[in-house]
This record gives sequence, structure tokens and C-alpha cells, in this order.
Amino acid sequence: MLRRTLLAASGSDRARRLITSAPLTRGVVARYVAGDTTADAVRVSRELLQRGLLVSLDYLGEDTADPEQAAAVTAEYAALLAQLATAGLAQGGRAEVSVKPTAVGLGLADHGEKTAAENIARICSAAQAAGTTVTVDMEDHTWVDQTLRIVRELRPDHPDLGVVIQSSLRRSVADCAALTQPGSRVRLCKGAYDAPDEVAYPARHDVDRSYARALRVLMDGPGYPMVATHDPRLLRIAAAQAELGARAPDSYEFQMLYGVRPAEQRRLAGTGARLRVYLPYGQDWYRYLVRRLAERPANLAFFARSLMSSR
Repeated sequence: MLRRTLLAASGSDRARRLITSAPLTRGVVARYVAGDTTADAVRVSRELLQRGLLVSLDYLGEDTADPEQAAAVTAEYAALLAQLATAGLAQGGRAEVSVKPTAVGLGLADHGEKTAAENIARICSAAQAAGTTVTVDMEDHTWVDQTLRIVRELRPDHPDLGVVIQSSLRRSVADCAALTQPGSRVRLCKGAYDAPDEVAYPARHDVDRSYARALRVLMDGPGYPMVATHDPRLLRIAAAQAELGARAPDSYEFQMLYGVRPAEQRRLAGTGARLRVYLPYGQDWYRYLVRRLAERPANLAFFARSLMSSR
């Protein structure tokens, strides 16, 4: 119930105004978001890489309403990748980018899928020039088919293009099976969007079971699994599956959100595992933050304490 309430709040203008205007909110947001600018993103990326962590950068924003804005988001990613390359942070995929299809045009009324595919292709070309990769984020369940079509269309020219699968959706084990091919990069997460029961598991334990099933498909396949979770039990399952499958440490990675369980991030990296931090930046942080609270109730308590302390 709490999760669905928070997910509903992510789309509420009234809740957005209340939270974004609260005193010291930006100080709390700084725990989860690198900052507003490209310079902030590059600075925090450098700090994380120096600690032995990898990075996936997300320029915050979604549901772009016009082609000009979609083009502007695309240009921002190209500029970010160029700056990462100049700073020596991108080579070998150390710092990559994550792109939401609706941020680059998928939701446009006219030729949305075509526009998004063309813009993601431009970002992939910029990433290739920088020596790194792109992962296509998965959004609301209504965009899954279009997102997977875009990935299939672009992979012949950009075979290292990654994609996200959400275990909360009933279809996701089958989607993982369809995506398992040599070199295929798939990020498996639980999911941070609300969906009707006929397409998504309403119970948390069913989402976890789906995650474990999808994870086994990915770990048994020839691709490159990206295990995106903070759940200690699922982390142990992933490590055990990798060991049973005799996977090399560089044949998969763990991923966690910036600001969530940083000590565990450092611990995993210290064992020799590849640990990538999902690092968002930009001014459009409200929906991202509320979804993070929905994913992990402990975050809600932290956020509430922080807001109370500002009074």
C-alpha cells in the first residue's frame, strides 16, 4: 500500500510542489542526485571511479512533449559523453549512460518510436566515440514493447547496447530468455512503476521470485548480466549463481543507486566484483526521488527525518 501511494505521488503536481518547496529538500536530494549540471555529473563520476566503482549516468527527465526537447536531451547526452571522454572517465565503459526512451521522444504523438530510435542511435554513436556504452532504461509497462523494438533495431549497429528488464512484470522471464545472446547486456531490476495486477505481480515476494528466475536465465546465458538490486538475499543468490556457473568476474556486474547502501557498494567492489553506481543528475529530480522511496521504505524514513530536522 505504501509503495503504491508513493508511486501515485510521483505523478502528483501537488505533492511535487510540497516536496520541492520544503526547506533543505535539496540537501536531502544531494544524497541521491549528483547535481544539476553536466559539470556536477562529471565531478561525482570522477569521485566514484577513484573509489573503484563504475558509473551509469542518467540525465533526469521523461515524458518529453515536443521534438525540440527530445533533441535537447539527446544533445545533453552527447555533450556529457564528450566531457567524460575528455576527462578520461569513459574509456572501457567505466562511465556509461542510461537513457529513458520517453526523454528522447518515444511518447511524442507523431513518429515517437522513430524519433526515439534515431536519438538513441545518436547517443550510441557519441558513446562509441567516447569508448563507452549506453543502456536503455525501461519505464512504465505500456512502453515495454516499443522499447524492446528499438533495442532490437539498433543492436546490429550497436551490439553493446544494453536494456533494462523489470522483474515486477509477469512477462520479464520470457523477455530475458529472448534477450540472452552473446554479448547481450541486460540490467535486471525489480521495477519502480505502478502497473495493474494482470501485467505485474502485486506481492513483493512474487516480484523477488520473478527476479530470481530471470536472474538464472541471464546467468545461464551467454550475455552480460547487470544485477541491479540492493536486496541482500538477491545479491547472495546472484553471487552463488555466478560461482556455480564459473563466471569470470568481468562477465557480469552488480549495480546500485547512488546514495543507497554506499558501504555495501564499497564492500562488493573490494571483493573484486564489478559494481556500477546508477548516478542521476539534472533539475528534474522529483519523480526519480519518489520512485526511489517507493522501492526502499528505509529511504522514506531517512527523507522524513531530514525534512523534520530542517524545521
